[in-house]
This record gives sequence, C-alpha cells and structure tokens, in this order.
Amino acid sequence: MMAGLAVLSMSPVTAHAAAPAAQEVLTTYADIAHAAYSDSLITAKRLQGAVRALIVAPSAGTHAAAKLAWQIARVPYQQTEAFRFGNPLVDEWEGRVNAWPLDEGLIDYVDTGRYGKTSDENPYYTANIIANPVLKIGGRTLETPQITTALIQELNEFDSVEANVTTGYHAIEFLLWGQDLNGTGPGAGARVYTDYAAGDACSNGNCERRAQYLQVAADLLVADLEEMVANWDQSGAARAQLMEAGDKGGLAMILTGMGSLSYGELAGERMKLGLLLHDPEEEHDCFADNTHWSHYYDAMGVRNIYRGRYVRVDGSVVEGPSVSDLVAAEDAELDATLSAALDGTMAKMTEIVLAAEAGEAYDQQIGEGNETGNARVDAAITALLVQTREIERAVAALGLDNLSIEGSDSLDNPAAVFQ
Repeated sequence: MMAGLAVLSMSPVTAHAAAPAAQEVLTTYADIAHAAYSDSLITAKRLQGAVRALIVAPSAGTHAAAKLAWQIARVPYQQTEAFRFGNPLVDEWEGRVNAWPLDEGLIDYVDTGRYGKTSDENPYYTANIIANPVLKIGGRTLETPQITTALIQELNEFDSVEANVTTGYHAIEFLLWGQDLNGTGPGAGARVYTDYAAGDACSNGNCERRAQYLQVAADLLVADLEEMVANWDQSGAARAQLMEAGDKGGLAMILTGMGSLSYGELAGERMKLGLLLHDPEEEHDCFADNTHWSHYYDAMGVRNIYRGRYVRVDGSVVEGPSVSDLVAAEDAELDATLSAALDGTMAKMTEIVLAAEAGEAYDQQIGEGNETGNARVDAAITALLVQTREIERAVAALGLDNLSIEGSDSLDNPAAVFQ
C-alpha cells in the first residue's frame, strides 16, 4: 500500500475570521505551489537514485525499489496538478513531465499482437527508439548511437502527435513496468529486471540502450522539476505572474485551476472517458496500475488549494490565508457547502483506493460488466461534478470575471466519444 490511511481523514469546517487580503491568499497559494513542487523534486531525486541503482546492479530488489520510488514520487506531484490550467507557465511546461497517454511502441518493444503494428494517427507508433540507433523521423534520418537528453526532448510530442510521449513520469513508468497486457483483468505491467542486465543475461535485447534511456529520462525529470521549483520561489516567474495579475486576476487563476482539474480533466478525460469506453488504455497510470492513487491525490490537490493547507512529505505543514476564508467572508453557507463537497469527493476517491488496495485495480473497476466497480467510479465522477458546481458558485460570490473552466466531450457531448 502506498500511503497510510491517516492521509484519508477529513478536516472539519472551522470558524472563519474576517476576510484576509487577496494578496495574502495569493501568497499562500504560491507558497503551497513552491512546497509541492519542491517535494516533487525531492522524491524525483530519490527515484533518480533508485534508477541508478537498478542500472548498476539489476536485480529483483533494485527493480522493486525503483518502482516503489516512482509510486512515492507521484504523491506530491499529483497534488500539483491543480496549479495547471490557470497558470500559463505551468501549462507550457506540464507536457514535458506528465503527458499521457503514450504510444509505448515509440520507446521500446511491445507485444504487437495486443498493441498493433501501425496507427492511422501516429506514423511513429512502433518506431522503437531503444532498438533502433538509426531512426527515420520527419523525412530525415536520425542517427542515435547514444540515447541523450536532447534526443528524447526532441521526440517528445513529435510531429504534433500528443501520444508521442518520450519524457516524464509515464515514459519512466513504462520503462519500469512495461506494457500492461491484462486488459481489464488483474495485473499490471510485468517487465523483468533482466531487461537491464548485461551480456547474455539481457532479456528482450538492447539492455544497454534501455538503461541509457531510463537514466536520461530520470535525470531530465529532475531538471524539469528544478525549473518549476525556481518558477515558484520568491523571485520566480510563475509567482510574479500570479501577483502581477492583481487581486481578481490572481484569484481567477486559482479558481480556473481548481475548476478545470475537477471537471474537464479529472471527472472528464481521466475518469468518465475510460468509464464510457471501459478502456484500460484511458487510465492515467496504466502500466503500474497506480491510477487510484493518481486520482486521489489530484482531488486532494484541489482541496489543498481551497483550504490553503498542504502537508509536505516530511510532515511539516504549509498553510495560510485561503480561498475558503475569502468565500466564507462573502457567504459562510457557501463555504461550508463547498468544503463539504470537497470532502465528499475525497470520500468517494477513498472508496476507489480501498477497492484497488484490496485487489481490484482501477482498470478492473472500469471494466465492462463490473457493475459495482463502474458504480464506484461513477459516484466519484458525480462528486467531482457537485464539487465543480460549488466552485462555480464561489467564482460568482467572489465576483470573478473572464474565467473559463475546461470541459470534456465525455461530459458535455458523450455521443462524440463514440464517433
């Protein structure tokens, strides 16, 4: 189990004093961003070290340690996703670290019987960077005797195909777990540690290049997170952009992120779409079967921001004047209702987590014919929709204009999903 259930407890609604200044709320928000990205960097560096240990001495133990380090690294990072959508610098950067889904055949070997050999949407569907030191990409021949940072950066989302993901958490996830060939049945990816072994012990070929790729991807993840931590420090560009937006502009950035992650991204693209299609390829952490935690911590990130409180990986707390305080000063009943909706979402996410930790992974829960699992996921989606409606009421109460919450066809036009 990735986290003790102590983190699942709900915080009561507390009494509120007079409304804080909006700039104080923006400062709390920026401080939480800095802390959460700093924690993401700390855990990514631990992942980097675990990857190095796997490469130097491949074994079942070092492989398991690297996979656990990846799962732990997801905990703080997923709580940062509510900083997306409202902050341009975050949105411009995010595709380098958390883009999904990915066409894994671009990176390494796949079972083409399950995966297929071609894609109408992606000419590089099975390009296999690891197996091919000479690649024909974009009408040119690319020689890659070594897999380098520059190479995987260049090929990430190459040819404007979003599934050409070569960097970030999910590329590393695939290199640690491999394909999940179980559909909506039990089991995650089952890559063996000998995929990183030397000489005759190497399985599936190209072990040295695979190790190069994994190390470069881990190193790049650390570098990308260092950049975002700097963006939120006291003189950072993202913090400055937030503060320069002014009181209402800054609050609009905050509420845009909360609402868009709640509705279009999490309820829609990450949950409803997969449920409609009963498709495990639509689950977020699909190779590791870690999706239940991914969704849980996304929802927690929204609540963190609303309440102005974040618990760091070392147990310390970053907190201060919050959006909740501002809403309560305008409408105490609305604040209580929104806070309860956030807790309601966490309760439904907890049910998904408990089922997954008991042996029914998220891809099984969305599987066709699993009425109980489908209902459990649908209940969490409904809670997110309720939460979003309350966020929209908070937007109105705070008098915020020009705020657009991201939508999703799976929620707004489900028929389009099947076309």
